[in-house]
Amino acid sequence: MTAPASRYDEMERATSALDAPFAVVDLDAFRANAADLVRRAAGKPVRVATKSVRCRQLVDMALATPGFRGVMAYSLREALWLAGQGVGDILVAYPSVDREAIRSLRSDPVALDGVTVMVDDAAHLELLTVRPPREQADAPVRVCLDVDASLRLGPLHLGVRRSPLRTPTQVRRLAEQVAGQRSLRLVGLMFYEAQVAGLPDSSAPVRWVKRRSTRELLDRRAEVVGAVRPLAELELVNGGGTGSLHLGARDPSLTELSAGSGLFGPTLFDGYDAFRPRPAAFFTTPVVRRPAPGIATTFGGGWPASGPAGRSRLPKPWRPRGLRLTRTEGAGEVQTPLTGPTAGDLHIGDRVWWRYAKAGELCEHVGELHLVEDDRVVASVPTYRGEGQAFG
Repeated sequence: MTAPASRYDEMERATSALDAPFAVVDLDAFRANAADLVRRAAGKPVRVATKSVRCRQLVDMALATPGFRGVMAYSLREALWLAGQGVGDILVAYPSVDREAIRSLRSDPVALDGVTVMVDDAAHLELLTVRPPREQADAPVRVCLDVDASLRLGPLHLGVRRSPLRTPTQVRRLAEQVAGQRSLRLVGLMFYEAQVAGLPDSSAPVRWVKRRSTRELLDRRAEVVGAVRPLAELELVNGGGTGSLHLGARDPSLTELSAGSGLFGPTLFDGYDAFRPRPAAFFTTPVVRRPAPGIATTFGGGWPASGPAGRSRLPKPWRPRGLRLTRTEGAGEVQTPLTGPTAGDLHIGDRVWWRYAKAGELCEHVGELHLVEDDRVVASVPTYRGEGQAFG
C-alpha cells in the first residue's frame, strides 16, 4: 500500500533539519492503524505485541487507545523492565530459561502480580519451581500454556514450530502439573495461528489453508479450553495476530487478541484481502554517490528482516517513486546502490525513504524514532535500543 504523495511531502518538510539515516513514525497513520485493529477485534481487547513496536512511548500510546489492554512481551527480562516502568498486565509470549530473570520475577511482588509467563513443557515448570531464593515473595508465578495452533494435513505441518501441546489431553496433563504446584497459578491459554495471521493472501491455495485452519481451530480451541477450565480459573485465552484479528473476533473461546505489526504497517502486511494498514514507520538514507548514470548509492540500507532469507525480507525504497534494489547487491551493509526510472534524478545529499519488511525490528537499527504529526516533528522518543535495552 502507498500513502498519498502529499504525505511524503509533509514528512519531508517535517524532517528537513535532520541528517539521515534516521527513522520516522507517522503518528496519523499509527493512530489510524490502532483504530482499525480495534475495529477488526470487534469488542475483544487487543493486547499490544511489543516485539512489533520496541518503543515504550508508542506502546503507551497504543495502550491509551480505547480497545487496547495489556502487552505481550517477547522476553522475561523485557517484561521485568516494563513492569518496573509501571506497565501492568504483561503476558510473556515465549518460554524463558533465564534463571536470573526467573529469580528476579519470584522476588518481585509487583512483577508477580502483573507478569504472566509462558510454558509448554514440564521442564519449564521445573525452572519456575526450583529451590526458592530466600527473598522469594509469597505470591505464585502466573502461568499461561502455549498451545500449538498449526494446521496438520496428513504429514504436512502448516504453521510455525512452537509448542508440543496440541490435543486437549496433552494440554490438560500439563495443566494438572501446574495445578499441583503451590508456587504456580495457571491463568491462561494462548493459541497463535501463524499460518493465518502471518501469511499474506498471495494465492488461492494460501486462502484455502487459512480458511481450513480457521475452521479447525474453532473446534479444537473450544475442546482445549473445555478440558482446562475445571482445573483453573482462566483469566485469558489469547489468540490472533495482526493478520487474523477479524477471524479471532468471531471465536467465542478467545477472550482477547494480540497485535502489533499492524500499528507500523510494514511491507509484509501489504497483501491481505481483509485489511490494509497504512504505512506508518519509515527510515531514510542519504545519497552519497553517483557511480554511474541511472544509479544512486545511499549510505546504509542493509536492514533485512528476520524469517526465511529472500527478497521479501529486504526493505523497499518507498520515495521517491520508481527506485529499486539491484539484484547483485540488494540492500547493502553500509551502502546500497539504487536503480530505476528516478534514480538518475537523485543528487548527492538527497534522501531516500524506505519501508521495513517487518515491524519492530526496525528499532534495533536506531536509537530514536522521530514522531511526525501533520507536517512537523512533535517528539523524538527512544527505542528499546536507545534506552540501552536489547532482549534478543
